Amino acid sequence: MSETVLRGENIHKVYRTQAEELWVLTGIDLEVKEKDMLFVTGPSGSGKSTLLHILGGLDRPTRGRVFLDSVEISSHPRNRIDALRNRNVGFVFQFHYLLSEFNCLENVAMPMLISRKPRRAVFEKSMELLVEVGLQDRVYHKPEELSGGERQKVQVARALINNPKIVLADEPTGNLDRKSSDSFVQLMLSLNERRGMTFLLVTHNEELARFGVKYRLVNGKLEV
Repeated sequence: MSETVLRGENIHKVYRTQAEELWVLTGIDLEVKEKDMLFVTGPSGSGKSTLLHILGGLDRPTRGRVFLDSVEISSHPRNRIDALRNRNVGFVFQFHYLLSEFNCLENVAMPMLISRKPRRAVFEKSMELLVEVGLQDRVYHKPEELSGGERQKVQVARALINNPKIVLADEPTGNLDRKSSDSFVQLMLSLNERRGMTFLLVTHNEELARFGVKYRLVNGKLEV
């Protein structure tokens, strides 16, 4: 039986101003198991990114609980959440957030270098990951020398550097053309099949979600 990697229970999120309360999420339950490929779809502004950030420990729910690798993280101190997230979660965002002054190899290696891991081993692993995502000819290129699709593949390699239990992707194809988007999706599917990597992706692209189990976020609730 597959183990549960990530679970949200009764997740609510409200944004308050002096004038009003905006309930973005209202009672979300979601379980992600090993080797799952799950998609959450919905229009812009529906709360998809908010949900992903809460599940990934980047934000806190107003109400409800989040379990990461069986550890309840939603009420932990921030430093504890950060440590658990860094060990267990890889992120891929719509915007690549690569450091322009560093090449691909250095960008992929950065999370482990910050953790003061041995440099030789870190760069060897980073090289292996860049080869795995098909960028063996772009290792020493800087971000501005890459296409949009190539930058996203660098993001994937960086997301995998710490051997996460799950990769969370927020509109990963939102800035890509059709060809680059298809290439990115094939990479995700390959990693899921070959590595057994677990993915949870949010997207407004309904067509993209045909490659896995699809949920739709409507009026703050998830529909299958």
